[in-house]
Amino acid sequence: MSLQILILAVTAACCLGFGFVLQQNAAQKAPLSDFLSPRILLDLMKVPRWLGGIGLMVVGMALGAMALGQGEISLVEPLLATNLLFALMLSRRQTKQPLGRQGWIGLALLAGGVTAFIVAGQPTGGAATSDPLRHWLIIGVMIGAALLLTAYAKRSRLSSGPALLATAAGLLYGVQDALTRVTGQRFAEGGIMEVLTGWQPYAVVALGLTGLILVQSAFETASLRMSLPALTAAQPLAGILCGVGFLGDRLRTDAGALAWESAGLAGIVVGIILLGTHSAMPCGAPQPRRAAAAVQTA
Repeated sequence: MSLQILILAVTAACCLGFGFVLQQNAAQKAPLSDFLSPRILLDLMKVPRWLGGIGLMVVGMALGAMALGQGEISLVEPLLATNLLFALMLSRRQTKQPLGRQGWIGLALLAGGVTAFIVAGQPTGGAATSDPLRHWLIIGVMIGAALLLTAYAKRSRLSSGPALLATAAGLLYGVQDALTRVTGQRFAEGGIMEVLTGWQPYAVVALGLTGLILVQSAFETASLRMSLPALTAAQPLAGILCGVGFLGDRLRTDAGALAWESAGLAGIVVGIILLGTHSAMPCGAPQPRRAAAAVQTA
């Protein structure tokens, strides 16, 4: 792993983490009638804090795209998952909560899991598969799962809904990252005309906007503790699956390496959950008030 990729990915994670906190601060005050509607973006555009969060998110996505253009998605995605560390850092300044045992254990698991996965897997690039069926099967499964999660979330918006929406957004963002890498490769091969004649850049935009609506709806109806862990865990898992599935990424597959890779991914997920549910994360609007508002808008 080059130092440049490491700096790009970690800086992207920093921007994403700070941006998510600012977005949730603003989105929790949006009317519940905007739930899963593009109107939520129009309403939030009037809030300076949300615009600042979106600006940081755009910068983070641009830096992440640069990292994906230089490194394998199986390498970059675990590093992007550290955005939760930066989200917690900003949240601690707002809530004045100490890290405590849960925070330090979560930090160690996330950092150790990322390190174990990268060191054991040693992700390397390879030739992308030319089988379109494999491409569409993996992408279809990801998008189909996101649609099912979203459909169920509409029925349980104030209970498990936010976590389901965040998981769906994470799956879409993982696919978006994979297609971003494909778009970068097309640009390197044939310039801007090669990019514009392919379907991938348009899919990147569509997935980004859809994911943004899902994320803001999750932020609107619950605290970061319920939504951000699911988002942060789902995105790298989906991205790694796409990378290995059809982008040609290669991981070591001997028994010892697979064991450490699995342990690393498990550490990442558990660390994300511990950090995401930490008391330092903003708790959002009181649940009874939100529930009452949901009844009024139903």
